[in-house]
Amino acid sequence: MTVNDDSFTNWKNREEIAESMIPIIGKLHRERDVTVLLHSRSLVNKSVVSILKTHRFARQIAGEELSVTETLPFLKALTTLDLGPSQIDIGMLAATYRTDDRGLCEAEFTAGAVAGATGADKIERREPRDVVLYGFGRIGRLVARLLIEKAGSGNGLRLRAIVVRKAAGQDIVKRASLLRRDSIHGQFQGTITVDEANNKIIANGNEIKVIYSDDPTTVDYTAYGIKDAVLIDNTGRWRDREGLSQHLRPGIAKVVLTAPGKGDVPNVVHGVNHDMIKPDEPIISCASCTTNAIVPPLKAMADEYGVLRGHVETIHSFTNDQNLLDNYHSSDRRGRSAPLNMVITETGAASAVAKALPDLDATITGSSIRVPVPDVSIAILSLKLGRETTRAEVLDHLREVSLTSPLKRQIDFTTAPDAVSSDFIGSRHASIVDAGPTQVEGDNAILYLWYDNEFGYSCQVVRVVQHVSGVEYPTFPVPVL
Repeated sequence: MTVNDDSFTNWKNREEIAESMIPIIGKLHRERDVTVLLHSRSLVNKSVVSILKTHRFARQIAGEELSVTETLPFLKALTTLDLGPSQIDIGMLAATYRTDDRGLCEAEFTAGAVAGATGADKIERREPRDVVLYGFGRIGRLVARLLIEKAGSGNGLRLRAIVVRKAAGQDIVKRASLLRRDSIHGQFQGTITVDEANNKIIANGNEIKVIYSDDPTTVDYTAYGIKDAVLIDNTGRWRDREGLSQHLRPGIAKVVLTAPGKGDVPNVVHGVNHDMIKPDEPIISCASCTTNAIVPPLKAMADEYGVLRGHVETIHSFTNDQNLLDNYHSSDRRGRSAPLNMVITETGAASAVAKALPDLDATITGSSIRVPVPDVSIAILSLKLGRETTRAEVLDHLREVSLTSPLKRQIDFTTAPDAVSSDFIGSRHASIVDAGPTQVEGDNAILYLWYDNEFGYSCQVVRVVQHVSGVEYPTFPVPVL
């Protein structure tokens, strides 16, 4: 047998193992509300090749490839346990098992590592929380995809309705089509049908009512069977408490804004300050995509080295509020053609840092340049640190944060020398540290942070909604503080 034959045989064996993992992962998700992760990446509803690629990607962050032969025993061990709703990272189980010296078998080790999700400690499955999307643009449709994807267990969050202004023509058909096909993020994973007679979109069995209104004060959500819902405002039309309070209608308990909030509206970056949300707070902002990209790594750097001051320059993809061709715009430069120009504009991300990290005693400034790409941006974060360090130390620290810390769902890490912006389309992390261009000299550090300003941000929004709804389930093994 040749070397090539050996490689191919090995690949086919791994394919067979990955194939055997799919029904186990699906059953845990549907029947027990357990999401199986691999280094913070969900394996639910993934293909054989996707599972294998996720295992191989581990070498980018952990330094060596992870094999399905290593993780399968831990996955099988989970099926023997009385698990409650949780997220279980089999990549972390395999990694920590390697360094464990107690001589335990995989099943014994797994039982101890996820003990908080079993027996008397486990969380009971809850009734699904109703969610309403107010607006159905770029972020609204991606949030809808995520909510539908996460509804597989029948618990957690349930998308009940979208509220939009009625357009001429086949409004509901065209909105369903935009949900079904996306030029950047690809096709919807599943089936979508339209019930025009009842103004409904049915996506993977989820019946979503389309409510037509251009005034939030006119909608009674209880008339549609919606109760105690979280409304996600994707329009950005209102950003202060007075304007957003208009959504607090019958059937709506909380409002989450997908834009920076103004005044006393709390700006929340999941993973950093979401635990500070008061249970009775009815209005919350998820800040901006750029704020979500820079605040987690900024916290990671501040906690380890201290930060005295900083500047962020975001090279940002163009957005819907710019013109395709030169035309009138209320903002001076945004009236110029977005696909043909680099456009200097402002960013509120730097000022939003103070709301998300109130204990950070450092001035952070910022600016932005919109560039002719439709998605994925990069933030260049230049920091004056509280102590001197080295490039190797900073990269080791950020790699470890991305693997084992409570910020591992927010911060990803790549060492790929040829990575470009389109490689990060669909990333579920708020921020991806690019090791290659990172610069450190003494107490000065420059970090390059990629982020999918559409999908990665939408994931952060859903995490906040899960948290305020009480359906954000704990992750095991418990991240290192």
